[in-house]
Amino acid sequence: MSQKVLDRKGRFRNKIISFRVSPEEAIMLERKVKLSGLTKQEYLINSILDKEIIVEPNSYVITSIKKEIHRSIENEDDKGIREWMEEMLLAFDGKEKTKIKPIEDPRQ
Repeated sequence: MSQKVLDRKGRFRNKIISFRVSPEEAIMLERKVKLSGLTKQEYLINSILDKEIIVEPNSYVITSIKKEIHRSIENEDDKGIREWMEEMLLAFDGKEKTKIKPIEDPRQ
């Protein structure tokens, strides 16, 4: 019998959950995941469990924010993402990490 593979926190995760989303929902999920700097799995688990998402301001997150700023300038419909980015950037000021609550999609 093979050895159980544990994650960094010593948890054995053997359940697979999959679900379908619309193309628009998939795009929004990808954008939020990139802005958080987390893996999609970590982001979804934290969101589902209503935990705060801790974002560390690294080069990947900063690059994602820059891309989102350019995208939001071109597309005025992205008010929710823009507000989330503003909150994140203000929280980054002078801190190494920040806690961000997942935003609700205004289109729901």
